[in-house]
Amino acid sequence: MAAMTSTAATDETLAALTAQVAALSARCEAVLSENAQLRAQVAWFQRQLFGRKSERRIVQPDAAQGTLGEAFDAAPDAPAPGKKTRVAGHERSTKPKRADADESTLFFDEGKVPVEVIAVANPEAAGLAPEDYEVIGERVSHRLAQRPGSYVVLKYVRPVIKRRDTQALSCPAAPVGVIEGSRADVSFIAGLLVDKLVYHLPLYRQHQRLAQCGIRVSRQWLTQIAQAAIALIEPLHDAQWQSVLVSRVKRMDETPLKAGREGPGKMNSAYFWPVMGEHEEICFHYQPSRRQEHVEQLLGPAAVAGGVLHTDGYSAYAWYAKKTGIAQSLLVTCKVHDIDPYDYLVDVLQRVGQHPASRVHELTPRMWKSLFADNPPRSPLHQIA
Repeated sequence: MAAMTSTAATDETLAALTAQVAALSARCEAVLSENAQLRAQVAWFQRQLFGRKSERRIVQPDAAQGTLGEAFDAAPDAPAPGKKTRVAGHERSTKPKRADADESTLFFDEGKVPVEVIAVANPEAAGLAPEDYEVIGERVSHRLAQRPGSYVVLKYVRPVIKRRDTQALSCPAAPVGVIEGSRADVSFIAGLLVDKLVYHLPLYRQHQRLAQCGIRVSRQWLTQIAQAAIALIEPLHDAQWQSVLVSRVKRMDETPLKAGREGPGKMNSAYFWPVMGEHEEICFHYQPSRRQEHVEQLLGPAAVAGGVLHTDGYSAYAWYAKKTGIAQSLLVTCKVHDIDPYDYLVDVLQRVGQHPASRVHELTPRMWKSLFADNPPRSPLHQIA
């Protein structure tokens, strides 16, 4: 009888403990869920305050602007009414513009913008013979216009001839482009890179623009063209980077960017590390993070004798001081040296294949400006009269 009572008590105790464990498990799950929600809220607040860029400057809120958490019905005190002054009534009139005014002042670069001339007939000369009047001058007006498409297809017509004496057939070879076997002219390749890297127009949008203009090419073809062109000018970037490395004074920073896919619908965070030398040449280097060892990887374990490194307050640079992007680099350096990136790319893409490898540094923007900018090779498109 005593044994049966003890067994019943044990069963009751186990049941009570089981119920208690179940209640604690449910409470633990609730706390974990609440904790996850609170952590998400804290992360959202941190992003609002600091953003993804750690160097973002926090602007002090306007005194008249409500702050986060402030009651919505709170309003700033009404400002004191301004002092009223009485002015005499008056009317303003603008000087009328003469209908025959000369508008010949140019607002564009004639060397870059094509001009179509439209002759306007004088109604007073209608019905008159040429000997009945004399043209003593002309007035010029300009209007900015736009065509639906800005692309041009170059059609090379190569005659096939047959010699009467030998009966031999001959035909000139097709012009060779900077990318072997490609249908892209050097002017198109240069414009593609300039739109992508200078004006930040993605390739998929350029593909949409091409389709709207009636040009049917694949999206992958644009990527292949861009990659092949960048491979051609990569030696120029390497030569410019060597010039930056030997500079006594360097300026360095890091800036975040999105590159690659981290997961579904989410881009991977990475960094560009721009470095500028004393000759105002800039090179962008891609690194997956802001870790301090990237500074040593880029600048080398030993600093230049008497070298100076200008940076912000990021601790990685101080660590390096105590211890010791290809097309983008060239195009940004072009802007620093007042060089048209389009003209530069059209030139070097044609020149780099024939230029001696031992003198490739002459094709970096700084050297190119003094050596070749006065007489650059043009695309066949620019040679059409």
